[in-house]
Amino acid sequence: MLTDLRTNLHPRLAALAAILIAMQPALRAEGERNPRSAGQSGTVSLEYMGAAGWRITDGTTVILIDPYLSRIIGPPPPGRVLVRAPGDTRPAYGWDDVAVPDAAAIESHVKRADFILVTHTHYDHVLDVPHLALTTKATVIGTESTQNVLRTYRVPEEQLITVRGGEDYDFGVFSVKVIPSLHTALDHKHYFSSATTPAGLKAPLTLEQMHPEGGTLAYLIRFHGHQILAFGGMNYIEREIEGLRPDVALVGASPSRREIYDYTGRLMRNLGFPPLVLPTHWDDFLVPYTASQQPAIDGLQSFVEEVKTASPKTKVIVPRYFEPITLETAAH
Repeated sequence: MLTDLRTNLHPRLAALAAILIAMQPALRAEGERNPRSAGQSGTVSLEYMGAAGWRITDGTTVILIDPYLSRIIGPPPPGRVLVRAPGDTRPAYGWDDVAVPDAAAIESHVKRADFILVTHTHYDHVLDVPHLALTTKATVIGTESTQNVLRTYRVPEEQLITVRGGEDYDFGVFSVKVIPSLHTALDHKHYFSSATTPAGLKAPLTLEQMHPEGGTLAYLIRFHGHQILAFGGMNYIEREIEGLRPDVALVGASPSRREIYDYTGRLMRNLGFPPLVLPTHWDDFLVPYTASQQPAIDGLQSFVEEVKTASPKTKVIVPRYFEPITLETAAH
């Protein structure tokens, strides 16, 4: 197009057009080197996958957080009694059992992934990650405990980025700040774990072998002008989140949050009253997707009210499985 215009322009404009034509290869190369500048207009959507799992995408790059789709009947969290859904005949697994990921369920919902962010190494966060890493070739970001689980299943080392909190990495189209965090205070504050998954285990792992927490992280994802803060449990370190200003916060909302003093109020104030809160890790992940989640939804209403009380202008959306929540285009 520039070549055609040049023949009909004033000599000075023709000279400028010639310069622009000459610059086109360099501009294309810069766009390839810096996809962030080339793709800032991308529309970002989020999908809830159950438990603490999310898919975040602009239609090109796919980021998964704690993807867990197998939804086995595994050991329930401390202090909770397992209740089967009517007609649920699936086998129940104990800590000494090997649980095989449900490949059909995983592949029906996840066709591709570029990055997988894991907040900690409990089975309802990490069980499906080795399968996903091997089938999608995604890069996995997580603690040494998480990466030792993946190494056991022979996920290539070049796909693993081990973090401990404090890192702030740029991946071109998006960046991620790794934030030290805390796990939920389960079982009336009797929960404590300093265990990590050791190196050198042999696959397949029992649930107990892959379940050591290994430390907990949160992630601040900067993507097309948005800042999305993702938690994987119902706790946080206040000094680590002070000054963060996400426009979207994925906030752990299960009843165990009540073990933390002024959990929702302090979080909203420290984050500068985020415009949008999406509850996470609130559903019953021991029942299949087809089971009614109404009891969990009913229990979630107290969290919604806590957010409204602490931050009246914050919008709370209760997510439904795999239904995209599209973010408004961020101002630049």
